[in-house]
Amino acid sequence: VTLEESGGGEVQAGGSLRLSCTASGSIFTINVMAWYRQAPGKQRELVANISSDGRIDYGDSAKGRFTISRDYAANTVYLQMNSLKPEDTAVYYCAANDGTAQAMGITDYYVMDYWGKGTLVTVSP
Repeated sequence: VTLEESGGGEVQAGGSLRLSCTASGSIFTINVMAWYRQAPGKQRELVANISSDGRIDYGDSAKGRFTISRDYAANTVYLQMNSLKPEDTAVYYCAANDGTAQAMGITDYYVMDYWGKGTLVTVSP
């Protein structure tokens, strides 16, 4: 499975960005697609994930501001980010797995099997 992200960049505080991630390869193995982020000196954290049956989980940092969605036919997951803050500055990674961990309530980054290369989001004050 290959995951390719796009849509990162620099935006001023209060602005919006939309990230996209398209999966290719053995996509039949994928149940959950997710966005994680990692800021300098911090651990990689969950932003949001979405399962093949449409169940969504958000990390605390994303609730109320970010929206994850998925085009199943296009094997693409999106992350709409609104009201961005400087503390949202990070490398955002697309990830995927078969959903076994998420079914047990585990969403830590180490349960993901496939990763994109990441896209940098910079929010200036």
